[in-house]
Amino acid sequence: MKGRVEIDEGFCKGCGICVNVCPQRILELDADTITPKGYHPAQCTDEDACTGCATCALMCPDVAITVYREVRP
Repeated sequence: MKGRVEIDEGFCKGCGICVNVCPQRILELDADTITPKGYHPAQCTDEDACTGCATCALMCPDVAITVYREVRP
């Protein structure tokens, strides 16, 4: 299954929970970006490796992550 992670930087506090729970290890905190609220948001480093498991979205305390899954007929 293929997935895509979308992180809303307006809600992400950079807590790192998603980074720690991602089984594919494709999330990291973006050290080069600071949000208007002063946080380093999470980012996906390899969208092709995302399986769409949505563990990151389920664990996010700020509901900042949406996962889209490819639907196969």
